[in-house]
Amino acid sequence: MPYIPPDVVAKARKMDLLTYLRNYEPQELVPFGRDAYCTRTHDSLKISNGKWFWFSRGIGGASALDYLIKVKGIPFTQAVEQIMGRATVPPPSISLPNRTSSKVLLLPRASPCATHAVDYLTSRGIDPELIDFCIHTGRLYESTPHHNIVFVGMDEAGKPRYANLRGIGTDFIGEASGSDKHYSFNIPAQGESATLHLFESAIDLLSYCSCSSKRKDASGYSQRTWPSAVQRRSCSESGASCVWSPSYGRPRK
Repeated sequence: MPYIPPDVVAKARKMDLLTYLRNYEPQELVPFGRDAYCTRTHDSLKISNGKWFWFSRGIGGASALDYLIKVKGIPFTQAVEQIMGRATVPPPSISLPNRTSSKVLLLPRASPCATHAVDYLTSRGIDPELIDFCIHTGRLYESTPHHNIVFVGMDEAGKPRYANLRGIGTDFIGEASGSDKHYSFNIPAQGESATLHLFESAIDLLSYCSCSSKRKDASGYSQRTWPSAVQRRSCSESGASCVWSPSYGRPRK
């Protein structure tokens, strides 16, 4: 293994990931909220406050060196040489995406089938017909390769604008890069409705619809989007903010 002096290693560790990507791989940076980014290759890898964390893998760090080793799998000495070699060359003149431009939703790739997602939701007591409705209308699918459940929120034209990710058999919960929280996961009423229900999560909404007939006469939205949800309705209607326990069909007190 080539010898690298400790002072050179120390200098390499001083470069944070945001600085490295901004200067040498700007195409990888995707704005994600205020003063935060994810990478185009790994949308669950978030960069904020001088640190980064890859949520789908449960690993993180602070430096660009950590990123090259843990994420890209580059050997230690090669990673140090890559950082120090690039640091001696002026970075290319490439502008970053305009943070004021409209968000671009980066949806996870869909699995050919949703077997894991269906099995999980069924085990939570969700009505099979409701699951089928959500899948066929594009509101729900299973991602690959991580097999997360993806809950999709759409605008009035049926265009995906938001996506919430929930791990199956894990504690992972996240959002797709570029998600607009004005358009959260929702299930419309089957007819004319003057009632709007709000829930903390997509699972809560599905559970509520599964153990009642409320989908027939009320629209439901996940997340806290009450003002924007009401503004998008064609008339002013009554609303109910519903909070459900993780257990099937039992209101949280």
